Amino acid sequence: MQRLKTFVAGCLLAGLCLSLGLACDHKSDSQASANASAKLTGAGSTFARDLYMKWISEYTKMHPNIEINYQSIGSGAGIKQLIANTVDFAGSDAVMNADQNKEAAGEVLHVPVALGAVVLVYNVPGVDKTLTFSGPIVADMFLGKITKWNDPKLVELNPDAKLPDLAVSTVHRSDGSGTTSIFTDYLTKASLSWAGGPGKGSSVKWPEAGSVGAKGNEGVSGMVKQTAGTIGYVELIYATNNKIAYGDMTNAAGKVIHATMASVSAAVAGFKEIPADLKMSITNAPGDASYPISGLTWMLIYKNQKDAAKGRATVDFVTWGIHDGQAFLESLSYAPLPKEFIPKCEALIAQITAPDGKALIASK
Repeated sequence: MQRLKTFVAGCLLAGLCLSLGLACDHKSDSQASANASAKLTGAGSTFARDLYMKWISEYTKMHPNIEINYQSIGSGAGIKQLIANTVDFAGSDAVMNADQNKEAAGEVLHVPVALGAVVLVYNVPGVDKTLTFSGPIVADMFLGKITKWNDPKLVELNPDAKLPDLAVSTVHRSDGSGTTSIFTDYLTKASLSWAGGPGKGSSVKWPEAGSVGAKGNEGVSGMVKQTAGTIGYVELIYATNNKIAYGDMTNAAGKVIHATMASVSAAVAGFKEIPADLKMSITNAPGDASYPISGLTWMLIYKNQKDAAKGRATVDFVTWGIHDGQAFLESLSYAPLPKEFIPKCEALIAQITAPDGKALIASK
C-alpha cells in the first residue's frame, strides 16, 4: 500500500511538473511572439520622405524591437527595388503599370497613406506676387509653345504682375518620379496637346526644346533658383519646408486655388466612388475648392509575404500609419486620408498573408 501511495504521488508530481513545464513553455512562446524583432527596409517616394521619417521615429519608440529604414530614391526606383525583392515595401506616388506588375514576384497591394500636391515654382525677376497658372498654359510652357513670360495668355491670367519680356525655360524630373506621374496625369487631363504628346507616367519623353532634366526636388528647385525665367514642379511639402514660393492653379471649376491641405482634401472629396483597390487619380478633380494637381501616395506591399516576422511587422506598421500615424500629417503639410478610405485600407491590409497562407493581422 505504501509503495502504491508513493507511486501515485510520484505520478502526480511528475504530472504537475509536466503541466508547469508546458505552461511555462506556452508563456515563453507568447512572450517570444510579443517581443519578436524584425528589420524592415523601404524605399521610393521623395514626396513621402518626411512622412516616413516621422512615422518611423514615432513607431519605433513604441516598438524598439522593430528597426525600419527608408531611402527616398524616387517612386520608380522604389518600385524597381520592390520587384527585385531588395526592400520590404515601396513608397510610391504612382500606381504600378502593367509592365511592372508582370515583373513583380506576385500581386502588389497599394495602400494609400496620405494625400499631397504638386506645385509650380518659378524664377521671374521683378515679380513679387503669386502668379496664377492654368493646365493648358502650363502644358504649352512645357511643350515649348509659350516661350516668353509676357505671353498674352499669361498676362491675361496675371494682369497686375508686370511680366517681363523674358524667355521661358522649364525644368523636369530626370529620375523616375511619382511627382512627375501626378504632374503629367494632370496635364493629360487638362490639355489635349499634352495628352496627344508626352502623355502621363513616372517618366515621359519630354519635348526636346527648352526643357532641362534635374534629379529630385532638390535638383529641380536648385535649377529654378539659379536660372532666371525658369519654371519647374516640386512637391508641396518640399516647397513649404524650404520656404519656396509657388504659384496658384485654376481648377476644373475655373476657380483660382492655392495648394493647401484643405484644397488637397477637397480634391478627393469631389469623387463619389472610391475603388476597392484604391488605385485612383485625384488630379483635375471637380469642386470649387479642389486643388487640381493633387495625388495619393501609397505604400506598396506584396500580398503574399515570404518572411512571416517581416510581414507581420510591415502589416503592423502600415496599420498604425493609417490610424495613429495620421495625427502627424498636418505638421508635415500632408492631408490625411478621408475617413471613407480607412475601411478600404483595412480590407487591403487584411489580404496580406504569411508564407503558409494565413492572414497577418496587426497587433492590438
